[in-house]
Amino acid sequence: MTARAVPVPPPVTDPQGLERLIEALDGAGGATRYIGGWVRDTLLGQAPQDIDVATRLSPQEVESRAQAAGLNTWSSASGIAHGTIGVVVGGKSFEVTTLRRDVATDGRHATVAFTEDWQEDAARRDFTINALSADPLTGEVHDYFGGLDDLAEGRVRFIGEPAQRIAEDHLRILRFFRFHARFGKGTPDAASYAACVARAKDLMALSRERIAAELVKLLAVADPLATVEAMLEGGLFAPVVPEITDAARLAALLSAERAAGVAPDGLRRLAALLPPSPVVAEQVAARLRLSKLERKRLALAAEPDGTTVAERQAYAIGVESAVDRLLLADEPQAARRIEHWQRPSFPLSGGDLIAMGLTAGPAVATTLRAIEQRWVREGFPAKAVLDGYAREAVTAVVGPAG
Repeated sequence: MTARAVPVPPPVTDPQGLERLIEALDGAGGATRYIGGWVRDTLLGQAPQDIDVATRLSPQEVESRAQAAGLNTWSSASGIAHGTIGVVVGGKSFEVTTLRRDVATDGRHATVAFTEDWQEDAARRDFTINALSADPLTGEVHDYFGGLDDLAEGRVRFIGEPAQRIAEDHLRILRFFRFHARFGKGTPDAASYAACVARAKDLMALSRERIAAELVKLLAVADPLATVEAMLEGGLFAPVVPEITDAARLAALLSAERAAGVAPDGLRRLAALLPPSPVVAEQVAARLRLSKLERKRLALAAEPDGTTVAERQAYAIGVESAVDRLLLADEPQAARRIEHWQRPSFPLSGGDLIAMGLTAGPAVATTLRAIEQRWVREGFPAKAVLDGYAREAVTAVVGPAG
């Protein structure tokens, strides 16, 4: 085991809140540490998204001590069974998890028992860079499996035997590639990669929701191209999304995103990996059980549009989907132009047409749609110009006034 000093994390909302939690959980006595992602990201100089806390204390004792310190807690039967208690500190929720060891796993779920052994808890984690823990007072990092060296060298590596770790939780296959895309340098760790390739069919046992969530996260990293190409070479997509066979469109999209200055988006990048077919997009979205909004967006990204005017597309399908289409069509400047475009409201109603002399009935809706289409084609002119369009349209239907 090695140790390294790193900065203690900054306070959250309440400057004393985090200190109160650590004090309540005997941080000074070594009973509680920061763990996992916070330690990893802090070492890399990145802003951690969450602070995860691990402790030797039982869930019941965590709850009791936190409440005695005046901190609100929350829990669930499932959470307690897995050792997790939620604590609210300075308006932010933290999860405090009791050290654990796996008793049984089935590739999706684990039955755990509690332990007081930090190394035993670290051994059940997936990758060496995620098994680091840090003293909350001194910043000393505890490393049981070479995670510090792996982090420095940009190597994502399973703890222990890769095939066994994958057998414990099949989602670790996709997690391996996501973490390699984010933290890895060069080619993936050979033993870990080989195990993922050999056990790729294990992904079929996972819920499609879990696969979708992990895949979108993977694609949302800054540059997933090399990782996706490695996955294609190893046949990793074949068991769950066999439609993904080539990364050329993804490469073009990444280039367009950079040119436009548009933030990475996992769903847009998934669209780039699929054949440009709304039917295929719908099939994949349904299989991955994406939300209705995500399904619609994926299908819209695959559907060709007759107009190349960015604002017209944004008006018709929304800014987000228009940006998707424009970037996929390699039009980064147009995408940048409309990224923050505000869709104008059509300032005309059927009542306005009736007031101009049009008889109530089906002709009102038909005429209104025609006027709106002209208004969009002409670049959304002012209300006075639109009123002129309306009078022309009404006259065309009812004839000139006596």
